[in-house]
Amino acid sequence: MVGSSIDDEKGRITVGETDLERLRDDVQYLMDRSAILDCISAHARGHDRHDAEMITNAYHPDGIDEHGKAVHSGTDYAAWINRVHAAGSQVHTHNITTHTCEITGDTAHCDSYVLVCLLNHDGVTARLISGRYIDRLEKRDGKWKIAARRSTVELMFTADASILETDVFNDQGYPRGTRDRLDPSYQRPLTLEPTASS
Repeated sequence: MVGSSIDDEKGRITVGETDLERLRDDVQYLMDRSAILDCISAHARGHDRHDAEMITNAYHPDGIDEHGKAVHSGTDYAAWINRVHAAGSQVHTHNITTHTCEITGDTAHCDSYVLVCLLNHDGVTARLISGRYIDRLEKRDGKWKIAARRSTVELMFTADASILETDVFNDQGYPRGTRDRLDPSYQRPLTLEPTASS
């Protein structure tokens, strides 16, 4: 049977082989898209936590990363970028925004916009970088990982971050992330201890 039909006597819908094939293809596509975005997002999280294992796990062993003239293997990239981030900032966030993806078989080509905010070591100035990750990901042994990444920088500017040093801000008691596995995002299960004001 091709397509679906309704059995008039019982009001049930019967599904044909073509429908099942289309459904399988659609589900596989959605699973692949989710896994690809998870890989790119985990890479960004690894940056901000300086989690070398998480960053490295986003690449295939023969993967290549290009940041301008700096070209590194996926296995060496984490050590390099963690040094760069530590030397240039005291904290940073990598925010994946617009993301497009074209999948052909076990290969995907993605264009992911990224906003990187870095708090300088002086604590009162920050940099914002707007760029893109242009990636080729490959699915090997059922896992999507980066095979090749090219980073672009489209815009960069310095901003005033001195509000972080004011009593008005500090009295609000917001925690700041850490560049290790002591960061609250690793806590399992996440618990919130009651405070005097709660």
